[in-house]
Amino acid sequence: MEKSQIIKMTSAILAVALTAILFFGFANISAKNVVGDKFQYSFTKAICSEENYCEDYEVVCSDDKILRLTPTGFAVQFSSEWKDKRNKEDIEKTC
Repeated sequence: MEKSQIIKMTSAILAVALTAILFFGFANISAKNVVGDKFQYSFTKAICSEENYCEDYEVVCSDDKILRLTPTGFAVQFSSEWKDKRNKEDIEKTC
């Protein structure tokens, strides 16, 4: 196998893995705790731009308000033909 084929195959595998982690691996991660008398919870969410650049964020909430929005470091750039397969509720989900 040629070196360029190996690089292309490795890049494709990494892109698929990152996409799976971004949209499936972190979609259901959440944490709940009580700080003082305030109930707090967090979850991760991919936020995508109109140019199909998606970045994963940790969202920390309390009393239906966002306390903190922190990038996780996971991001991916999709082609212009890509369509987000999440339902509208998941895309627009906030606290």
